[in-house]
Amino acid sequence: MFILNEYSSSEQLTQDMVNNIVTELKSAVNKRGVASIAVSGGKTPIPLFNLLSKQQLPWSKIYITLVDDRWVDSTDDASNEKLVITHLLQNEATLANFIGLKNNAPTPFKGELATQEKLAEIPMPFDVVILGMGEDGHTASLFPHAENLSSGLDMHSNKVVVGMTPLTAPLDRITLTLPAILNSQNIYLHLVGNSKKTVLAQALDGKDIVNMPIRAILQQDKVKVVGFWCN
Repeated sequence: MFILNEYSSSEQLTQDMVNNIVTELKSAVNKRGVASIAVSGGKTPIPLFNLLSKQQLPWSKIYITLVDDRWVDSTDDASNEKLVITHLLQNEATLANFIGLKNNAPTPFKGELATQEKLAEIPMPFDVVILGMGEDGHTASLFPHAENLSSGLDMHSNKVVVGMTPLTAPLDRITLTLPAILNSQNIYLHLVGNSKKTVLAQALDGKDIVNMPIRAILQQDKVKVVGFWCN
């Protein structure tokens, strides 16, 4: 099930997303004593991270990870881990439990097992997963026609993460698999710009997942997906 919320400004979108995230994380802590959230990288979520970091939450009981990351050092500007450290793990959120996807293996393919062992600390299912979407229809680092895409989309796999070499973007990646993403209570799709609205319409209309992997998220019936869009 997919629902799209549309906003007239990025500020309204950000505030509404933060309100929803806060509600879900508080509810999870009240119910099971802990909460977990997986967040996307790139520039789009920076305002969201900045505002979320200032919220009064029981941060010491909240676990944060990424849906994907580039296989670079955490000090590299291309690192999503650096993005989270810089913009989310600040202010009130410094007490949160952050578990990154990167480790010391030479490649993400050789690092899959070590990352999966790290992520075993995170309370599952995720209470919130935040995804973005690329112009090519990728989400997380599940890129169209990537050599390892079938492994990432395999719903019968017990892998939580897989290495990925995109054909349409630089740098090897590590990404949550489709079953790991869908092991969640809420999925929020964060979209900004007219072009993303166009790509979204294409993704909702067709069936070819290899060509547009975001369809695997939008067209499943296991978890409700809420889209947040503004121009």
